[in-house]
Amino acid sequence: MKIFSAPQIYQADKSTIEKQQISSDILMERAATQLFEWIHSRLRGTQVKIQLFCGIGNNGGDGMALARLLLEHDYSIKVYVVNYSEKRSEDFLLNLERLKERKLWPDFLTKESELPEISPDDIVVDAIFGIGLNRPPDAWVGRLIQHINASRAFVLAVDIPSGLPSNGAPWNPSHVIQGSYVLSFQVPKLVFFLPGTGVYINQWELLDIGLDTEVLQKTETDFELIGRPEVLPMYRPRLKFSHKGTYGHSVIIGGSYGKIGAVQLASNACLTVGSGLVTAFVPKCGYDALQTAVPEVMVLTGSRDKSISGIEIPFEPTAVGIGMGIGMDDDTVAAFSAFLKEMKKPMVIDADGLNILAKYPEMLEDVPEFSILTPHPKELERLVGKWKDDFEKLEKTKAFSTKHNAIVVIKGAHTITVYKGKGYVNTTGNPGMATAGSGDVLTGTITGLMSQGYLPLQAAIFGVYLHGLAGDVCASKNGYEAVKASGIVEHIGSAYMELLRQPEAEKSDNT
Repeated sequence: MKIFSAPQIYQADKSTIEKQQISSDILMERAATQLFEWIHSRLRGTQVKIQLFCGIGNNGGDGMALARLLLEHDYSIKVYVVNYSEKRSEDFLLNLERLKERKLWPDFLTKESELPEISPDDIVVDAIFGIGLNRPPDAWVGRLIQHINASRAFVLAVDIPSGLPSNGAPWNPSHVIQGSYVLSFQVPKLVFFLPGTGVYINQWELLDIGLDTEVLQKTETDFELIGRPEVLPMYRPRLKFSHKGTYGHSVIIGGSYGKIGAVQLASNACLTVGSGLVTAFVPKCGYDALQTAVPEVMVLTGSRDKSISGIEIPFEPTAVGIGMGIGMDDDTVAAFSAFLKEMKKPMVIDADGLNILAKYPEMLEDVPEFSILTPHPKELERLVGKWKDDFEKLEKTKAFSTKHNAIVVIKGAHTITVYKGKGYVNTTGNPGMATAGSGDVLTGTITGLMSQGYLPLQAAIFGVYLHGLAGDVCASKNGYEAVKASGIVEHIGSAYMELLRQPEAEKSDNT
């Protein structure tokens, strides 16, 4: 699913109006009708007090039209106009008049007004600002937003929480609506998925307002939301007449004294995700542990007991994952550098492999094209430099990806896979996966997919999704707190089954 920018959404609105030969207020009526039906299907006439706070632009117009529909169905409502400017949109004025025609006159709030009383039992509809917000809310509007947030009422935000710009960080974090639920029109917004802005959205849902499908399909976007419909076509089914060699021979390189577990997790994930053969390359201290813990994995060792000082693979691997637990000893750095010069195929680089690249950036020139780097935020900062907000972080990552022709997986609540100018936002995963070794499992998962013939970008996108889905299945059984990296590995098979499961609706259609 494409993630549209605000200008692209405005263009889609304009194209829809022109192609469908409708007026803008008809499109607004569609939006209000969808909002009303969402509310009505849940309340079914329950007499809870609904307080609507409407701005004086088109977002406020949506709120006004919604208020009229709620009034016509005998809901108990109170409507406020947040009068922050003398300018009014035409569709706001039209829907304000329609509301007045039904004998409901909103209260106009200004900076001199008393803050309205809001009960924790009320429902608040936030329709103050929309995606066009391009300046900080006035101080008095900020205080109103703080008042709404402090009320503990259920807050339903229209399209986007007020005070949150669609293309940047908020000017004042306390002057943004904390949306209990956000009903977004047609397409999701990037701010829903970034750490600094996603905190204002508890849950969100899309409402179809009938924007022109051709425009939506043809518009190229900088970001795409990755769910089951996007991942399923990437899946490569196993063939009946195949053998272990068909699915590649992966090599996982890493480990040092006390950190062999990282290689164990990555190797196990690599094998579990479907790599035909897996060999781990570790210092001698890891030999017995790996042979015992994962007997299916073959083991090669370097010459030293506690760290890697040279990397010699006596065959040509199909895919390589490197860096987990490897350490940053001088000899290890030299071995890593020499290995980069030898390797011509894309590889997956994680953990200390990334830290070595950050410390010795000249080594980046030797990283094979289309390699996949999987940093957590601090590792990313070492690679691309500090950033002021999530948007600058993404721009720096895109520039880094373009310069080095590499795929960068920015790990987080919504992991974003970046290749050159495009980002792929993942939808699986949960807070339980914030646990030791989870990243090692991801590295093994992506490496194992590459060994089976997935192209690097597909392997990264699919691997991130499958890794998160395995974590979700694990958390559904054990709870967030009890999710362990080894548990994520154990549920990779269940994640495949969940991905390939035929939906109930399709089952009933086929019977």
